[in-house]
Amino acid sequence: MKIFNHVQIKVKDLKASRVFYDCVMETLGYKVVLEINNVVIGYGTSVHDMFEIRQFDEKSPLSKYVHLAFNSPSKKSVDAFYNKALEVGGKCNGSPGFRPEYEEGYYAAFAIDPDGHNIEAVYCEK
Repeated sequence: MKIFNHVQIKVKDLKASRVFYDCVMETLGYKVVLEINNVVIGYGTSVHDMFEIRQFDEKSPLSKYVHLAFNSPSKKSVDAFYNKALEVGGKCNGSPGFRPEYEEGYYAAFAIDPDGHNIEAVYCEK
């Protein structure tokens, strides 16, 4: 069993965040699996295994800075994730490389999304 059914963050501008996340999630092999027009977009493998971005409003306040780590199928896709994130407006928060301080074989890259969230792609060689 997976630990999460879904995880959601609230974003300032759903359309702008969608442009960013459509690009970076595609590099990891995740697609849009849920869409509620102008409210929420979910990426993942199914509606029971997804990451959501939601337009903030009075009832759903903007998420403060979070760290999200997405599984990646390869080192190559970690590199693609990082490069695409920077290409579409993300900021570097750690270029692709091994992070032995976390775990042997842990290969990751970090970027800051348009709302200031620290997103990471991870591939573990084991």
